[in-house]
Order: sequence, then C-alpha cells, then structure tokens
Amino acid sequence: MLSARSLFQEILDNDDSFRLFCSIAASGESQGGWENGRIAALVPGSQRELAPKIARHGADEDKHGRIFNALMHKRGLEPVPVPPETDYTMLLERGGIGLTHEKLRRDEPLTVEDIVTYLAHSRVTEQRASEQMALLTKYFADHPDIGKAVRMISGDEDNHLAYCHEELLRFAYAGHGHAIHRILRECAHAEIRIYRDVSLAVMDHMGRILGWSRAKAALLRAGIHAAYAYERLGGWRRMVRLAMPQRRDALGGGPEPAAEPAV
Repeated sequence: MLSARSLFQEILDNDDSFRLFCSIAASGESQGGWENGRIAALVPGSQRELAPKIARHGADEDKHGRIFNALMHKRGLEPVPVPPETDYTMLLERGGIGLTHEKLRRDEPLTVEDIVTYLAHSRVTEQRASEQMALLTKYFADHPDIGKAVRMISGDEDNHLAYCHEELLRFAYAGHGHAIHRILRECAHAEIRIYRDVSLAVMDHMGRILGWSRAKAALLRAGIHAAYAYERLGGWRRMVRLAMPQRRDALGGGPEPAAEPAV
C-alpha cells in the first residue's frame, strides 16, 4: 500500500535518494540562514529589538543545514548539486516572494515595510516547514539514524512559526494589518503553486532513482495535484490566519550556541 510513511521509508533506505533528499533540504536551510542573517544585519533602527530574534532564526536554519549534511556524512555520502527545479527557496525568490537577494546584498537599512514583508513570507513558509517536520516526526521520531535530528528540527520550526505569528500580530496592532493581510494572501497563493511544482520535480527525480513504475509515478503525481487543488480551493487559508501562540517569545534570547544532536 502506498502511503506517506512507505514513501519516506523508501527514500530513506536508498543511498542515492537519501542523498538527494538531504542535499535539497540542506541547501534550502542554508539559504534561509543567509537570508535571515542579512535581514538581522539590516533591520531598521526602529525595530532593533527584532535583530536578535531574526539572527536566532538564521542560526537555526544554518544548524539545520549542517544536520542534514551530517546525516549524509554518517552514511559516507557527499552532497549532490540541487536540481534547479527542486530549489524551493530560489523559486520563491524568482516568484517575487519575500525580500530579493539583490536588496539583501546591499548595505542599506531595510524599512519597516520590508520587515513586515519578511515576517509575512516567513509565516507562510514556516507553516509548510512545520507541517512537513511534524509528518516526519510522526513516522520517524524514534528512528535510530534520523529520529533525534527530526525531533530537534521539528521543534525549531514550531518556534519559528510561533515567532512569526507573535511579531505579525504586534505589527498589525501598530497599524500594518491591511498590508499584512495582503502580503500573506499573495505569499500563500504563490507558495502553494511553487510547492506543487517542486514536489512534482522531486518525485520525478526520486522515481528515476528508485525505478518506480509508470503507474506508481502517475499515482504520486495525481496525489500532488489533488493536494494543490485542495490548497487552491481553500486550504491556503491556514497559512494566512494569525493567532497569538502558546509559545510566547519563542526566539527570545538571540542565537543559541546549543549543541547539535549527534547524528
């Protein structure tokens, strides 16, 4: 029977598919680390209290990238180049979502509007990350090789999502509610389309590596399209709702030098 668990297990059990999965994940996390690091350095003076939290976010993303690389090295594997069509973060930027790398490379302070855009973009993408890691935790929390890493990354992603909710609500109370609502909707509609395209590309690569039959590949493609149809019809709304999280000040205290799990 084809299920999310059996699919992940198949990818995990094969060195080549596992290496591609971890390479894609490590690249995306490292890119997120760089972006957050630059945003923290360019925060406008009126929002300097946010800088340590943004830096903490970036430090977490860098840590996740190192964890995925460590999981490969533990199996004697080296990263492989990430196929462009599977590069989620690059495709989001090309789609005009979030702050451009051109802007982040300048040594010019960002505006409050830029910070609102960053937080809204992060709220949408961290929803996806939190859900993906929750799924992996459901099936592999006790796995001897990846369980500890999955649990740590999942907890971090939940913290990132809580932080985005709390900060966006603070900006909404300060008068930015209309802009936040607009940007969240734009980001959500773009993200679900890009996530569909990336998912199709990743499954295509995995299918070639694992030798999937045409029927199995077609079934997986149909599932991805069905998930997109659900999100397009209304599932996207979960990505734009704001509620005060139970985890308050989830990224308080600045970057953590905490030890990474031994993987």
